Amino acid sequence: MPPSLRRRIVTVVHFLLKRCAGLAVAVLIWAGLVHLFEIPPFMLPSPERVFYVFQNQGAFLLHHAGITFSETLLGFVFGVSAGCLLAVTIWLFPLAKRAVMPTILVTQALPVFAIAPILVLWLGFGLASKIVMAVLVIFFAVTSTFYDGLRRLDPGLADLSRLYRISRLRELWVFRLPSALPSLASGLRIAAVFAPIGAIVGEWVGAKGGLAFIMLQSNARMQTDVMFAALILLALMVLTLRFAVDHFTRFLVPWQVED
Repeated sequence: MPPSLRRRIVTVVHFLLKRCAGLAVAVLIWAGLVHLFEIPPFMLPSPERVFYVFQNQGAFLLHHAGITFSETLLGFVFGVSAGCLLAVTIWLFPLAKRAVMPTILVTQALPVFAIAPILVLWLGFGLASKIVMAVLVIFFAVTSTFYDGLRRLDPGLADLSRLYRISRLRELWVFRLPSALPSLASGLRIAAVFAPIGAIVGEWVGAKGGLAFIMLQSNARMQTDVMFAALILLALMVLTLRFAVDHFTRFLVPWQVED
């Protein structure tokens, strides 16, 4: 076996052991608490009951998880795209910032649950209202972090730009965008965690499917084990999206040193 492949396998195994060890301990504590204190299943189901839910209703749960993941992913893509576009626009045209930012701040000041019913009323119970909710949740984070990165430029590069009288658009492309990529990477990591919140809130208010829809139905029927199964799938979905974004940001800013 080549040494490079061996090192890669060892790294993957070490990563999985570190992550799975904490998870295994948490599951053992969970099972111990349920059996030791004889907690009723409708209050806290045992890991075995949740496993049986996955075994018997796995296809059903995955179908609804796919709906939530589609809403989250589309909201993430549209939110990041809109946030980046607005950040570039308000840097290129400072007057646009004065016109647009107050409106954005107002939308961010409103609680998410206050906006969700209106969006469901306007856009219906389908994907559209959930996607817009996800966009609203992450839009400001991406815009503010990316714009902050565009504003901050090394003084030497700024002097060089002024010395050669580079146009504002050329300065953006040559100097500002590369310097702002680490800030954009931070915004993407934040968006990956918060995008599912928008989709879930939208489903709570009104939906025909999705993990939040399943949790609402299960809560009404006191099926706590199904609720836990849906929560586990939601957590896995968030971790998957964050893992993918982390790898993308390493490709985007390979020079950035990580702890």
